[in-house]
Amino acid sequence: MTIRYPRPLRPGDRVAVTSPSSGVPERLRGRFDAAVRVVEDRGYEVVVGACMDGSRHVSAPAGERAAEFEAFLTDPGIRAVVPPWGGETAIDVVPLIDWEKVAAAEPTWVVGYSDITTLITPLTLLSGTATVHGSNLMDTPYRTPDGLLSWLDVVESETGSRFTQSSPGRYRSAGWDDWTGKPGNDDLGLDTDGRWTRLDGGTGDVDVTGRLVGGCVETLANLAGSRYLDVRAFARDHAPEGLVVYVEACEDNAFTICRNLHGLRINGFFDHANAVLVGRTSAPDDATMTQHEAVVDALGMLGVPIVADVECGHVSPRMPFVNGALTRVVHMSGRSDVIQSLV
Repeated sequence: MTIRYPRPLRPGDRVAVTSPSSGVPERLRGRFDAAVRVVEDRGYEVVVGACMDGSRHVSAPAGERAAEFEAFLTDPGIRAVVPPWGGETAIDVVPLIDWEKVAAAEPTWVVGYSDITTLITPLTLLSGTATVHGSNLMDTPYRTPDGLLSWLDVVESETGSRFTQSSPGRYRSAGWDDWTGKPGNDDLGLDTDGRWTRLDGGTGDVDVTGRLVGGCVETLANLAGSRYLDVRAFARDHAPEGLVVYVEACEDNAFTICRNLHGLRINGFFDHANAVLVGRTSAPDDATMTQHEAVVDALGMLGVPIVADVECGHVSPRMPFVNGALTRVVHMSGRSDVIQSLV
């Protein structure tokens, strides 16, 4: 079976916004409106769903969130679904979605990261539909750093096309911006030098190819062993060339990340990995274990290149990664590239 790539977006297409996890509080409506304007200025019609309430940790009851997400995915008039951001408990939506109905529909681009990987990774694994990890609607006003693409660039790409992203060598050390005071801020504030770090003990260049799949450790670990995270079946059906697996930690301490990565490995998440990419994180170390050591403890026995501090986590900037894309990763002195082919 081949990967199903949604058709590229073109001016006049409709982009839906819904919150299958957390909605947008009133104090951040200015940022939300600024993000919507960026998408509209690109030539798209933005359709905002009913599940957007930001007064609690979820935007609506689970059934309503699942129904709206599924409806947008199966509406032929919607070409992309972009949540405002992640949240905490999108897992309650997973068993309520009719995944077979979604798989039978014309594929639609879905974009997100963090808790949204609870949905986009199963969507790719269950249906072979490509999804985009790496940004969200509320990040859209930021200017894209040199060497990277925006999620809008990716969803406008033709099937069969190839694009290269290169590490800018800088990241943002501060926390979240004050979007209340500066709702239209477009400066990521990349204030710190930082390159990729090889963790597996290898000293040579890394040059590996496989199909991309991955997401947030804290959310995906809860799906391990279920049909929603059956990476073995995906590799068998869609990736005979093997996988490039990426993971990233949001906020859990090193001990918790270590346990979660062990659990993912035991359940086959890394069985077909030709390499593992680990996102740069600001999550805390522990007294006797760093975040890097947590990765080595859980995954060091895989015998494949493990490259950390990649721009695919909660620390800005973020490369859009297309789950399912045939991907070449090159890491050597003076060069750290991710080349994705939509084939």
